Amino acid sequence: MFKMTRRAAIVSLAALSLTAGAATPAFAQDKLTFTLATSGSDTDQRSVAMANVFAPMVAEFADYRPGYNGTLFAQGTELEAISRGNLTMSIASAQEMAQFFPEFSIFATGYVHQDAAHQVRVFNDPLMDAFKATAEEELGVKLLSVMYLGRRHVNLRQTRDELNVQTPADLAGVNLRMPGTDSWQFLGKALGAAPTPMAFTEVYTALSTGAVDGQDNPLPTVVDAKFYEVTNQIALTSHLVDLNYIAFSKETWDSLTSDQQLTVQRAADAAAAYGRLKQLDKENSLADFIRSNGVEIYTPDLEAFRTHVQAQYVGSEVAATWPEGVLEKINALGN
Repeated sequence: MFKMTRRAAIVSLAALSLTAGAATPAFAQDKLTFTLATSGSDTDQRSVAMANVFAPMVAEFADYRPGYNGTLFAQGTELEAISRGNLTMSIASAQEMAQFFPEFSIFATGYVHQDAAHQVRVFNDPLMDAFKATAEEELGVKLLSVMYLGRRHVNLRQTRDELNVQTPADLAGVNLRMPGTDSWQFLGKALGAAPTPMAFTEVYTALSTGAVDGQDNPLPTVVDAKFYEVTNQIALTSHLVDLNYIAFSKETWDSLTSDQQLTVQRAADAAAAYGRLKQLDKENSLADFIRSNGVEIYTPDLEAFRTHVQAQYVGSEVAATWPEGVLEKINALGN
């Protein structure tokens, strides 16, 4: 009864939030139609991976039809659309999954994932079976693979001579801009800083004027937003290894032959691997570019940060929904 009630509630909410005419038939006359909705652009690395790798691998039996920039379904409604049978695929975050199943918040928590390889080991480990089963049974969403988005680091206006960050204690009193949700602010405090909620569009000016001491973002964002122009150091804290899941309609999956299912799974894994390598290469090359602009980049005591941050979560309200023993299993899969 609980499963049906939750599913019914999801469908009801989705019916209110989805625009008319957005649905695309799941099947064509001779081929299947795989629709994908994403808020990313067609040049986003995740979109490129799906178009260049996934689509060709399933082309024999399925037409791939992506909708970029939230044009097919609004951001945040994609999983509901899959649940209702109006969409085949989406690129979903752990934060989005946690809106339906709070236990997924563990995968959006500081230092749970150590790096891209650890992220993959966690996703493929039996510890994920219960999470995946819940998504399938209660939401009608099958999580096929995990995509790497990048590592978030602490970026500061101060020079390293003024502030040398090695442990969380060194961030005491540092006014660190973080996204405004409770979970992000909790992470900022767990890092040892004084987090300040602020819109992304305001960050460059705030760094320039000293309204904040720093911000946290992956290196590609540092370059895209030109934060390196108003930053003097980057401590490679890697406090959040961000991810997306390739989410697929369980109803469509069940309609496929076993050979087609195998092909779809292989295509998703190949697309995720392609995107992962591209993103890692981009991170590595951008570090050199940022250094060339006078920003000092270094690695602090990661074990000190990891131990301190995870200790803040244990016993907190944020961690109350985590299944017992899962954090320890995730840590055991680390390097």
